[in-house]
Amino acid sequence: MRKQASATRVRLLDLLMITIGCGIYALGFVKINIANRLAEGGVTGISLIIYHLFHIDPSISTLCINIPLILVGYRLLGRRALIYTVYGTIWLSVWIWIWQRVPFTLNIHHDLFISGVLAGLIGGFGSGIVYRFDGTTGGSDVVARMFERHRGVPMGRSLLICDAIVLTASLSYIDIRKMMYTLLASYVFSKVVNFTQVGSYPAQGFIIISSQTEEISNQIMWQLERGVTLLNSEGAYSHRPGQAIYCVVASEEVVTLKRLINEIDPHAFITTFDVDSVAGEGFTYNLPDQSHN
Repeated sequence: MRKQASATRVRLLDLLMITIGCGIYALGFVKINIANRLAEGGVTGISLIIYHLFHIDPSISTLCINIPLILVGYRLLGRRALIYTVYGTIWLSVWIWIWQRVPFTLNIHHDLFISGVLAGLIGGFGSGIVYRFDGTTGGSDVVARMFERHRGVPMGRSLLICDAIVLTASLSYIDIRKMMYTLLASYVFSKVVNFTQVGSYPAQGFIIISSQTEEISNQIMWQLERGVTLLNSEGAYSHRPGQAIYCVVASEEVVTLKRLINEIDPHAFITTFDVDSVAGEGFTYNLPDQSHN
């Protein structure tokens, strides 16, 4: 029962912060990207192409593109992830619609360097908030997850390919000069997203000491689909034998992992360490099982 409850629990705080995060992201998208004709990756990038070629409101096209993607990929999402994805997708479109009708501009005199930096800062901060509270805005995230599940392609690689395709197609309405500033925005965006969530490192390692190691490890493998290793341990004072859990997760999963551990054992002792060199984009790690040594 605890496994199912922790996987499906929807929190009002999460929904509130996803709403705020979508609003911040949409602000940068409308007042920076659209206003200065900078491209974007993913579904919002496709909506920009449609906007410039066919003059269709991005708030409408973003929602229309995301709906079939969610319908196709809903089996890959748990109940809570599905709710948060649909919720974030709707609010992203709502905020794009709102900001297009709010009569103010960010007066940066169309300086493309400042535009690129601001687009990355604002968009990355907004998206980082969404990810920090287990949210997503659908789009290429769902596509990448489908490729990972059915084709074994790591999500990082799929997202990179999707963005590359969309940005290449964006040359239909922008020139190379603006594309370079778009790439600057993408670089700043990725750094700010990571920093907003957990810091500047792409992944973090965890050593977890708890009396509920079996349930915690099962939850990590089931919910996060990450490999874990159980390490034999012994208290120096009591000489009482036990087990510790070792795992490494992607930066966007750190908050989810901490919440998962707290729901099972609020008294668990957690040691974290930064991983600044990560081998493999799938973020599945297994150390040799120390119990056989």
